[in-house]
Amino acid sequence: MVAVARRALGEQRVGHAGTLDPFATGLLVLLTGRATRLMRYLHDEPKGYEAVLSFGTETDTEDLYGAVIRSAPLPTRAALHAAAGRLVGETDQVPPAYSAKRIDGKRAYELAREGTPVVLAPVRITVHAIALDEFDGAPDAVERCRLRVSCAGGTYVRSLARDLARDAGSAAHCVALRRLEAGVFSVARALSLEQLRAGNISLESPLAALAGFPRQDLTTDELRQVIRGIDVEARTEGPFAALVDADVHGGEGTLVAFAERRPSEKGDRWQPRVVMRDAAK
Repeated sequence: MVAVARRALGEQRVGHAGTLDPFATGLLVLLTGRATRLMRYLHDEPKGYEAVLSFGTETDTEDLYGAVIRSAPLPTRAALHAAAGRLVGETDQVPPAYSAKRIDGKRAYELAREGTPVVLAPVRITVHAIALDEFDGAPDAVERCRLRVSCAGGTYVRSLARDLARDAGSAAHCVALRRLEAGVFSVARALSLEQLRAGNISLESPLAALAGFPRQDLTTDELRQVIRGIDVEARTEGPFAALVDADVHGGEGTLVAFAERRPSEKGDRWQPRVVMRDAAK
């Protein structure tokens, strides 16, 4: 996707804000040009996903492309709903062996594909909400269902499906997975791959990526200072802020810099951390 975006935009500076599993679809956040330097500051949580779970078998990859490693009876709807409730909040999750976690410098999935046993330590995850619907099969023998989840970064939905089924006395793997949201970004506003390849592109402004951060409009003198990396008076609250030239783009303004608050003898100041120099032209 990054390569496609580079060709379509004629821009070499393209970066992504987090990949998807190979079989998954949905939202992939890309930043281009100077906006790539905003990556570390983005509000890209919570993550929102929907998945289709197939019950009765568990695979080594926890998706439909893996080898079956365990079979179990089909679960009841009541057991699944109860198990889902126990996954909400902070829990410990063992990541899948086929994941991008590193072990002694190698990706876990590389070791797993080589046939090397992979044992990953549990990690703390946060699940904000889980919903189950679109059940296939009888209420006491569910064959498939849809899972919708809102969670913090670092959560593996494939492993949520695994743990959900185990807690319900069954086994499961994901047959479909789609990312719907990442913080302020939504798949509803995303371009399709076909649109990108066709050059049907409408980029959002860097300000859209910083939704949720305080904003401070700059005076003419402050604008000249910020472009040169010089700090300016902090007139809004928060540890970080978007510094904006409000006199362009019909009142929305243009991002000039993303800044961090720092104290000084003259009072709190905004120290530019990422300067979008072409924004002031």
